[in-house]
Amino acid sequence: MTVTPASPGCLAGIRVLDLTQFEAGTSCTEALAWMGADIAKVENPKGGEAGRIAFGNDAYYFMMYNANKRSLTVNLKSERGLALVKDMVKKADVFAENFAPGAVERIGLGYDVVSALNPKIIYAQVKGFGEGSPYETGLAFDPIAQAAGGSMSVTGERDGRPIKPACTIGDTGTGMLMAFSIVSALYERQRTGKGRRLQVAMQDSVMHYTRGMFVTHARNGTAAPRGPFTNNTPGGIFPCKPEGPNDYVYLLASPANPEHWLRLLKLIGREELINDERYATPKARAERKTEVDEIVSAWTRRRTKHQAMAQLSAAGVPAGAVNDSMDLVNDPSFRERGILQTQTHGERTMTMPTWPVRFDGVPTAVKPAPLLGEHTAEVLADWLGLDGAAVAGLHRDGIV
Repeated sequence: MTVTPASPGCLAGIRVLDLTQFEAGTSCTEALAWMGADIAKVENPKGGEAGRIAFGNDAYYFMMYNANKRSLTVNLKSERGLALVKDMVKKADVFAENFAPGAVERIGLGYDVVSALNPKIIYAQVKGFGEGSPYETGLAFDPIAQAAGGSMSVTGERDGRPIKPACTIGDTGTGMLMAFSIVSALYERQRTGKGRRLQVAMQDSVMHYTRGMFVTHARNGTAAPRGPFTNNTPGGIFPCKPEGPNDYVYLLASPANPEHWLRLLKLIGREELINDERYATPKARAERKTEVDEIVSAWTRRRTKHQAMAQLSAAGVPAGAVNDSMDLVNDPSFRERGILQTQTHGERTMTMPTWPVRFDGVPTAVKPAPLLGEHTAEVLADWLGLDGAAVAGLHRDGIV
């Protein structure tokens, strides 16, 4: 059944002054935008924020992390431009930035300045490393955070080199933690009337997302190793036809549920092994992992990954096809459910995932990322009540 996406409107009326760039900060404010907040994205008149121009003007990269926002351009190096943003600070509920360490203070919008102008504001900062860290002034991108935060150390083959997970938990993951914290602080402000200063480091966030490795560390007293996510046998990826780079299915027979192994044997036509003591327990199967994997692979190789997933799932065995981006884009169910949507930005279109949580059965609508300065006059009118003549004067003087 096709659904019509819409904004849940949970944060309607909340104004966010957005000075974020690249992905970690922009993911945070995009999440707030999807919840209905008014995001005023302040950008440099000469090219816009760094993520807009890093991979070509108005790149798909910028489109992905800035949907549902409004863009205005302000020259923060001019006294009048800075004064204009300070006026907006007085009207804002949230101030968000992820400049390099010390940069926001140098331009005159540090926490002391902003909170003095608006004591109720939620002041949110994303940095690479935490205050007090020996690397506090260091620059960071997602790979740096994933290396320093531990996720690379536990990703990859046991005897191989560390590998950076493809999901950007250092960037988007940090943004999600900050978005939740902002909403929590807004909720608290209803009771106290006071703002908050929120600070999150990308390194610290990666440690949070990889905290399962500390369980292994606690058990063994040694650094958590690389290796498969699960030691269950069978458990892992199994080849499927036509054996292309992503033609695999991941299945997991949990030791917590012995029925998974029995269901799998019945499905693949190997019922004679059900009472075979060589495979009767998780420990026994682990000791014969190579044999067990080949038994399962002989079955999966005769099926595509989607056929294997469908049959395994129907039999009650947890399984997932290793889908790539083309598989996901070509699956009509994501569009019908509103989870994948297409935005148009100037002459470009792009299909992208929306916020995955449905509110009362309805997915969140994706609105196009803004063109540079597209909403300058609109935002200044809405936030500060400036009329067309006033905005035209700011344009003439190179302030916006």
